[in-house]
Amino acid sequence: IQAEFYLSPDKSGEFMFDFDGDEIFHVDMEKRETVWRLEEFGHFASFEAQGALANIAVDKANLEILIKRSNNTPNTNVPPEVTVLSD
Repeated sequence: IQAEFYLSPDKSGEFMFDFDGDEIFHVDMEKRETVWRLEEFGHFASFEAQGALANIAVDKANLEILIKRSNNTPNTNVPPEVTVLSD
């Protein structure tokens, strides 16, 4: 499964590929490179990070269009509350 998204106003995104629920790789947007979950995956497969960066750019453009066509009221992101239980 290929998953990608772009967030606003944080101006961040993610591109990730997984198989059967396990991450194979993701693209580090700041370093502009593919990060393999296990180094061995990179020995028998390859992925050009530029493709993911291009997809994120399209996601950003599409989001900007949707924001302009909506009421354009920005909302602040509120982090979820997390409870950590120990054994």
